[in-house]
Amino acid sequence: MDNRSKLFPRVIGSLAIVGLMIGLMIGRLTTPDPTVMQQIEVTDAGLVVWFNNEPKLHGEIIDGTLALLFQAEGRAQKGQLKLDGKDVNWRTRASDGGLLLTVLAARPLQGKWVGSQVDDRWRLEISLQTN
Repeated sequence: MDNRSKLFPRVIGSLAIVGLMIGLMIGRLTTPDPTVMQQIEVTDAGLVVWFNNEPKLHGEIIDGTLALLFQAEGRAQKGQLKLDGKDVNWRTRASDGGLLLTVLAARPLQGKWVGSQVDDRWRLEISLQTN
């Protein structure tokens, strides 16, 4: 029996393993980083939310409460701000669709949000008004 015929399956197996490892490394390099909420800042007119990159966003005003759902990760937080001398509460929590930010006040709220790229981060500015 020829020596080459015994080594052929080993060579093919080794090439398959090397190809698999190279494919996994390329896949890992091309996968984007998960979007993460980094911080929330309170401003005079609302909130500024910082992310490591642009999240997909769905926002609604439901019965005077502002709800923004981000396809992002982040920790649960809560806080308060003053708008026209009145308290406004906000909080973030994980939900099925991602990270949910709710903003609630005693009077119905209206809100607008604008995102922009700042350096290597994504900045979402949320402006609030009461009715």
